Amino acid sequence: MFPKVKKHPAIGDLLGVMARLRSPTGCPWDREQSHRTLRRHAIEEVYELIDAIEAEDDHEMAEELGDLLLQIVFHCQLAKERGAFDFEKVCRLIVEKLVRRHPHVFGTTKVKDVNEVWANWERIKKAEKHGTKHARHSALDGIPKHLPALLRAEKLLKKARKAKVLADGHDSKRRLTKGALAKELFALASFAQARGWSAEELLTGEIKKRERILRRREIKTSAKPA
Repeated sequence: MFPKVKKHPAIGDLLGVMARLRSPTGCPWDREQSHRTLRRHAIEEVYELIDAIEAEDDHEMAEELGDLLLQIVFHCQLAKERGAFDFEKVCRLIVEKLVRRHPHVFGTTKVKDVNEVWANWERIKKAEKHGTKHARHSALDGIPKHLPALLRAEKLLKKARKAKVLADGHDSKRRLTKGALAKELFALASFAQARGWSAEELLTGEIKKRERILRRREIKTSAKPA
């Protein structure tokens, strides 16, 4: 179905090093960590990887990818110690997901363009989650709660527009260039900071309010007779 790649010994070495660090005679810092204490580190590593990509620095990119992989291996080791899952299971799950969600590559499904690829992906994902605790009952579901506020706002707006529960009339009346909008965003952040407020927290709070409104609107829209 897909080309088999010989197991690289470096993966085994990394898993072995991580297990050794977590062992009773390993590193005191590594032994103190938990899934919760590590959660911020993964975010930091992703941002450092983005910096390396933007700089087009291949050496730095390889190093940052290694740091990110370490976070994955660290969580897998912690889960293995709890008897929950291990690195092998994580790899197997993502392989199965990729094959399942690409029927146009690994199956007989025909697609005309990228739009059909995305449509199939969303349909398959929805079917996978149906009947589970992760089932998505709303078109607004699936947005990570801990995304930076501006990214979270953008995703909410995109989903709301796609679900046709967001009126665009007010937005279309504003005439701002990209440069003017960038200056306005920075000015708003500066205004908040000068008053001891967090623009991030303020926007997060507003997003929660708007999301509740949009969800109520979605329910009303779906309740209307066809």
